[in-house]
Amino acid sequence: MLPRVRPDAARQGPLAGIRVVDLSRLVAGNMLSLQLADFGADVIKVEAAGSGDTLRAWREAHADHPGGFDGWWRVYGRNKRSLAIDLRDEDARHWLLRLAGTAQVLVESFRPGTLEAMGLAPGALHAANRGLVIVRLSGWGQTGPYRDLPGFGSLIEGFCGFADKHRQPDGTPGLPNMALADMVTGLTGAFGVMAALREVEVRGGRGQVIDLSLLEPMVAIMGPDVTNAAATGRPPETLKIASPRGAYRCADGGWVSLSGSTDSMARRVFEAIGRPELCEDPRFATNAARLAHDAEIEAMLAGFIGAMDREAALALFRARGVTVGPIHDAASLLRDPHVAARGVYVEEEGAGTVMHAVTPRLSGTPGGLRRTAPRCGEHSAEILAELGARPEEVAALAAKRAVRCG
Repeated sequence: MLPRVRPDAARQGPLAGIRVVDLSRLVAGNMLSLQLADFGADVIKVEAAGSGDTLRAWREAHADHPGGFDGWWRVYGRNKRSLAIDLRDEDARHWLLRLAGTAQVLVESFRPGTLEAMGLAPGALHAANRGLVIVRLSGWGQTGPYRDLPGFGSLIEGFCGFADKHRQPDGTPGLPNMALADMVTGLTGAFGVMAALREVEVRGGRGQVIDLSLLEPMVAIMGPDVTNAAATGRPPETLKIASPRGAYRCADGGWVSLSGSTDSMARRVFEAIGRPELCEDPRFATNAARLAHDAEIEAMLAGFIGAMDREAALALFRARGVTVGPIHDAASLLRDPHVAARGVYVEEEGAGTVMHAVTPRLSGTPGGLRRTAPRCGEHSAEILAELGARPEEVAALAAKRAVRCG
């Protein structure tokens, strides 16, 4: 049974008082602003008046939802307010500039140069708001020969070496079946925002521009392959970083992951499989030696684990202090008792939507669910009124479809 949470608009997080104007689309920008929204920031999602954020269209087939289930938006749109306007309309841009004047952070993910073409260059934004932190999110960055090229995450995951590092058995480069580059970039961007806000708030500094590409955050998590290649003059000789380490199929069809990344842990593995003599064999004494003889180790482990049901294998290795765990799919992950006990996933009361809980866990000022993901333009009239727009002005904008309300 998953913990149930109820949206509580009165909840105050540690970022209460910070307003974020999020002009981005799809995953990376929404991941970035989600981190801030989960901890209390007033994130105003600025969407196209017609279709809204492109992420709304990412839907899974579902019998109870004729248009598909919008799981992406329900999760990454939570705790945000929606302002749906037509950025091509001069009057709408006037209100956007006024909104930026009330914010501490602005996030955009247009192609480089688009913000300038709309008359919203960083200089103009900083003229209206000296302390504004502007995040410019793009595939390749604001500079360099590739700055104007499209830069979706899949391209970056191939470009940075990830796909090469995760080749399939037939040699095909392996792209992740998830928005990895976008997620990593969103988390990196949220950290960058907090660093820039500290400069403004604690040291009295000016707002600044964060040039956030999808490329550099992926490079940062790729490990030292390039460092080692630059030092040795050759590419890595193995895709494995430690031995024994891998995924192993059990007799009942389940899978476990096991890692013996230290010499002491490798000895526990050898003892657990009934091969204690290997602990004294120089071929298996160090990680470098084990990697050189990894095929032998893999054959031993595959045979040993493959003869046992998963629960029996987990119990045996855990009893010996070996780092081992089950490999879950999405359904079995929700059934895991540890996931339930810690509330890793929660169910939104009323909507029934299952989503990951706010992370990380703060002991004194935790984040939480304040709002469900908004309908496109749900808060347009409310936000414009906060900026001083009169009802007749909002009505005029709505009449020419420069603003979508609710």
